[in-house]
Amino acid sequence: MTGTKPLTDDDRWRIALAKDRRFDGVFVTGVHSTGIYCRPSCPARAPKRENVRFYSDCDAAEAAGLRACKRCAPDQQSREEAAVLAALKVLREAEETISLERLGRLTDYSPTHFQRIFTRAVGLSPAAYQRALRRERADQALGEGSSVTDAIYEAGYGAPSRFYEDRKGSGMSASDWKDGGKGRTVHWSVIKTTLGDMLVAATEKGVCCLSFNEGEEDLRARFPKAELVEGGEEFRELFEKVTDAVEAPHSATTADIPLDVKGTAFQQRCWEALRQIPAGETRSYGEQAAMLGNPKASRAVGGANGANNIAVLIPCHRVIAADGGLGGYAYGTEIKAELLRRERGE
Repeated sequence: MTGTKPLTDDDRWRIALAKDRRFDGVFVTGVHSTGIYCRPSCPARAPKRENVRFYSDCDAAEAAGLRACKRCAPDQQSREEAAVLAALKVLREAEETISLERLGRLTDYSPTHFQRIFTRAVGLSPAAYQRALRRERADQALGEGSSVTDAIYEAGYGAPSRFYEDRKGSGMSASDWKDGGKGRTVHWSVIKTTLGDMLVAATEKGVCCLSFNEGEEDLRARFPKAELVEGGEEFRELFEKVTDAVEAPHSATTADIPLDVKGTAFQQRCWEALRQIPAGETRSYGEQAAMLGNPKASRAVGGANGANNIAVLIPCHRVIAADGGLGGYAYGTEIKAELLRRERGE
């Protein structure tokens, strides 16, 4: 589903045939020839389509006279689901770092097995999830006017060194973001491409902006207090790699292009999910939300994608409408369609 359109029955039928566990909890499948209702992922043999109706939840199915399937137990929260939910509650409320061993004891799983369960459901390991939570809390505190030192401790970091260690590879430091990039240098260039003018900007850590039909004024709005420097010989090779990724994405690799990107914990998860979609393939907003373990979060996913400042390298163009249409794109659907065509090597 998209942010405004729910799943259709045709969508639900395809999901049930695929036994896609990502949609467990989103709806249940009622089989009126047998009088039962199932999870979408039920391993039983697929029923005939004419015998199937879909319901929003267990209560609706039972109101229609159906009983829960004993094989997939749609009316029972699985032990794994309960374990992940319990861990999330503890992690969100904790003021200190929770070890994997402690989470294992809490959920009665071995630490290694629980990490696999948690990562599959949430999209981040428990340690990465805690780091993302701390970064988000620090960013929120900074946005509310706290000093950097106060924000670090309010977010649950034991020492400033742990905070700055967490920020390595994840973009500018807290002071930089709080002050609109003050004290940092952003090198930029507008490059002529077959898709039009492309604005590329980078710090010493990596690409921080890639957009189409924009220029210095737009970059200034993103980094109002940074020093903007046009060009720079030391950035020539990086900008050439970015151009290759746009002009010939079916043959270029983007894995070695460093990024300097900042976002909330949820935004970072959304952007990482975008990068996991194979080049040339597409997903709906609902499918992307399901990749994060929350199929109902399509509207929030759309908002996170819209906050992405690094087109192509964080490929939000690979997300389309549930009906197969291209949907929206900040730089126009013509560019979106062409990027997909190039990724498919057409």
